[in-house]
Amino acid sequence: MNKLEQLKAYQEKAIRKARKHLIPYSSYMMPNFDWQHYHKVYYEVLDRFAKGEIKNLMISMPPQHGKSQGSTRFLPSFMLGLNPDLRIAVTSYNATIARKFNRDNQRIIDSDDYRELFKETHLSASNVVTVSTNYLRNSEEFEIVNHKGTLKAVGRGGALTSITLDCVIMDDLYKDYSEGNSPVIRESAWDWYTTVVKTRLHNDSQQLIVFTRWHEEDVIGRIEASEKVTNVNCYDDLDKVDIDSWVKINFEAIKDSKATEFDPRKIGQSLWENKHNKKKLLKERKLNPNKFECLYQGNPESKEGMNYPNEWLTYTKLPENIVKRGNYTDTADSGDDYLCSVSYVVCDNLIYVTDVLYTLDSMDITEDTLPAMLNSSGTIQADIESNNGGRYFARNIGKKTNCSINSFYQKNNKESRILSNSAQVQQKIIFPLGWESKWTIFAKHLKGYKRLFKANRQDGAPDVLTGIIEKNYILEHQNYSPIENTHTKHTKGDFTGNNAAPWNAEVGNRKNNIFL
Repeated sequence: MNKLEQLKAYQEKAIRKARKHLIPYSSYMMPNFDWQHYHKVYYEVLDRFAKGEIKNLMISMPPQHGKSQGSTRFLPSFMLGLNPDLRIAVTSYNATIARKFNRDNQRIIDSDDYRELFKETHLSASNVVTVSTNYLRNSEEFEIVNHKGTLKAVGRGGALTSITLDCVIMDDLYKDYSEGNSPVIRESAWDWYTTVVKTRLHNDSQQLIVFTRWHEEDVIGRIEASEKVTNVNCYDDLDKVDIDSWVKINFEAIKDSKATEFDPRKIGQSLWENKHNKKKLLKERKLNPNKFECLYQGNPESKEGMNYPNEWLTYTKLPENIVKRGNYTDTADSGDDYLCSVSYVVCDNLIYVTDVLYTLDSMDITEDTLPAMLNSSGTIQADIESNNGGRYFARNIGKKTNCSINSFYQKNNKESRILSNSAQVQQKIIFPLGWESKWTIFAKHLKGYKRLFKANRQDGAPDVLTGIIEKNYILEHQNYSPIENTHTKHTKGDFTGNNAAPWNAEVGNRKNNIFL
C-alpha cells in the first residue's frame, strides 16, 4: 500500500470513528485541540448524553476551560448528525450569546468536513448564516432540510411558545458575579426555567446544564434541593444512576478533593496547566477567595464569604438553672418572605434555642400557630418587630397566649446589625442536636447566609438571631435567680414598645435584667 492509499485508509477510518463518537468527531473538526484528561472525560460524558444514555446532566467547570466548545458548539451539531430529526434549544443568559451559539453550529454543519461525515444533515442555502445577507435573519433558529430537526437559540427569559423540545442545553444562565448574586435575577431565572423551559419538554426529553457556579441557590442549586441529583466520579457510577436522576459532575480549577477516575490529579494541581497554570489561579484566588470558590471550584457553599463560617453549637439537654424564657419574632415583609419566630431560654450567659417557626403561611394561619408555639415552649416574653404590620399582628397574638408581648419598631439598619453581631450569634446561641433536619429550610437559609448582603434571598433567620443577641446582653455585677422549668402567666404589655409589662417576680424587672 503506497502512501496515498495509506492516507486514504487513515482518512476513512477517522471518518468512521467521527460518525459514531463525540471525541473523534471533535478531533476531526478541530484537529489541533490541546486535549487534557478532563476534556476526554467531559466529551465522553457528553457522548453518552448524545446517545440518550444520560437523560439529565449538569456540569460545572471554570471559565475558559472548553465548557461551551464541547456542550454548546460540538454537541448539538453531533446530535443532529446522529439524528437529523432532533429538536434542540440552546439557551444562555441573553439572546446575543445564544444566537452566537446558533451561528457557530450553522457554520459547523455547513462546512465541507461536516458534510463528509453526515450527508443527511444539511441546511438550505438560504438558511446558512455564512451568507452575509442571512447572517442576522437566521441566527435565532435553523432547520435541517427534509427532516424535522431544528436548533432554536433563546436568551434567558425568551419565549419558547409552540415548540416541543427533545433536548435543551442551558449554558451559563447568569452573566457574571453580580447577576448570580442577585436574588431577583436568580428568581427570574428559576421562574423562566420552571414555567417556560420545562413546559416545552416531553417524557423522553433531555436536559443539559453547563454552568460556572455563582450561588448555592442558582438553577443547579435549586434543582438539587427539589429533585434527585447524583454526583458521579467514575464511569461505573454512570451505569448505576437512575435514568430520571440528574447526573452531576464538577471540575475544580485547582484540585481540592480526593483523586477519582474522572479527576486523578493530586491535591493542588491545576486543571489545564498549559492555559491556566497554578500560579495564575492562585493570584485569582488571592484577589477574591469567595468568587474563586464559586467560579473556579464550583463550590458556591464555601465557608469563604459566609456570614457564619463556624460550626453551630448544639446541646442534648437543657440546663436546669434557666433565668429567662424568651422569643423573638420577625413577621414577613412580603408574600415571598418567611415569618421567623425563635423561642429560647437563657442560662449561664448562653442562649438555648427550643422552638422555631419558619413559614410562608399567611397571617391568618400564623396567628394560631405562633401562639401555640409560645404556649408550648413556656415563653415569658415575646419580642415582635412591629414593622410592616407587626404591631397589629402582635396585638392578635397577645390575645391567644399567656406570655408578655413586647411590640417594637426596628429602626436600625438590618445589614449592619446582622454583620456586626455575627460572631456573637455563633458564640452565644446553641441549637438542639439534629436541628438542621428538624428545621430544614431555616437551617439552610441561616447556614448559607452570605456577607454580601444583596446575594441573599431570605434574611429572616439571621435577622431574628441577631435580634435575640441584641435583646439579651449582660450588664456587669448582676445577680440572677433561676426560674422554674414551668409555664407561667404574665401581664400583657401595651404594644407601644416602650412600656411592655415586666416579667414575673422570679425574674425581676425587665429593664434591669438584660441577658447575654
